[in-house]
Amino acid sequence: MDVTKWGKITPTIKSDGRIIIKFTAIAMGHDLCIVVCGGDLPHLGAAALAQCCASMENPLEMSASVSVLTLLGHKEDQLVSWVAARISRSIGTNVVVLCGIHLDDICKTEIETIRSMVDEWCDEFIQAIS
Repeated sequence: MDVTKWGKITPTIKSDGRIIIKFTAIAMGHDLCIVVCGGDLPHLGAAALAQCCASMENPLEMSASVSVLTLLGHKEDQLVSWVAARISRSIGTNVVVLCGIHLDDICKTEIETIRSMVDEWCDEFIQAIS
């Protein structure tokens, strides 16, 4: 997919209670950079780079190879890996995802809410650009 026509895609903000997350996507030539940040202290917690490739199980299906970097003490690694792979597979391009979401005294329910909000944004984003 040719992402060069997109340029910077309008940021999206999703909120639920005290959780506020900002999603920004920027086309970088044929590649895509996505920034996900929010909470009490937006920051850089983890980065994932996904490269689209043919699936080893079924070469007719798309897969993605993902590399992740995580700052010590941060927990965004699984989230960035999942988002980068999902979007890379869906649109067939290289994708980097940077993420840092911090909420003081976060609970399990809020972590699940964040995952749901990110999942919902991915659905909307993929649909909008496909």
